[in-house]
Amino acid sequence: MLNLERLRTLDALARHGSVSGAAGGLHVTTSAVSQQLAKLEREVGQRLLTKNGRGVRLTDAGRLLADHAARILSQVELAQADIEAQRGQVVGEVRIGAFPTAARGLFPGVVSALRCDHPELRVRSRELEPEQGITRVIRGDLDLAIVLDWSNKRLPVPGGLAQAHLLDDAADVAMPSGHALAGRAEVDLEDFADDEWVSWPEGEFCYEWLVFTLRSRGIEPRISHLAGEHHTQLALIAAGLGVCVTPRLGRGPVPDGVALVPVRQGMRRHVYAVWRTDADRRPSIRAAVEALRRVAAEL
Repeated sequence: MLNLERLRTLDALARHGSVSGAAGGLHVTTSAVSQQLAKLEREVGQRLLTKNGRGVRLTDAGRLLADHAARILSQVELAQADIEAQRGQVVGEVRIGAFPTAARGLFPGVVSALRCDHPELRVRSRELEPEQGITRVIRGDLDLAIVLDWSNKRLPVPGGLAQAHLLDDAADVAMPSGHALAGRAEVDLEDFADDEWVSWPEGEFCYEWLVFTLRSRGIEPRISHLAGEHHTQLALIAAGLGVCVTPRLGRGPVPDGVALVPVRQGMRRHVYAVWRTDADRRPSIRAAVEALRRVAAEL
């Protein structure tokens, strides 16, 4: 009989593409991954892996078994969800990921609420970008991810994921307090055509959104500084080094020397939770989504 944990290891290798990636996803050592795969090869009597440069790749038999492993693990997830649903108790573990400002703005209240309401549920949280969150939910490394898109640029969400809207997060333009537009009640992005910009790092969804939005309004942005943390962005603004778009969720205190002005067009981030549909009946997932909705509503 095939061992479930060894199938889980093969599935992790297929999803992550390397022994080290599988080890990281499973939170074990690379040696443990190699041992499990060697035992699985002996069980099936066929080579599942072959060398590929410094790494490995799946053989035809390995790919075939990995496809079966993915379906088997999905069915196990459904079985666990049904058992939890029948028992109706919120117990076990739930793993939640969120992009940085959502983690800062939502996690303290959500984790505290779950700990109070469901003391037998262990919550593990981590901070990561929206695309990473979706990928890890699909892989099974996370149970739930809090992600975002913008009113004029959607984040692609693959099939097989359920969604729950949490909140719409307004954004302002941050500028030095001595900026000519700092006293305005509202501004348009076009007003900053000649300014230098502070942005999220290249490759991130919000960076792509900023460039897309400015170019759609006839502005070729002069992005001079890149920073992932909003606090760092605002510190650069306080030093007079440019302007930036700053959403309100998880923003925290604004440093002296920074003025915030709403955008006339009403720029908003749509913040929502995603999870695998085959885990939809798990009470722990439902409890986490309810806590997220409650804390988001209070914001």
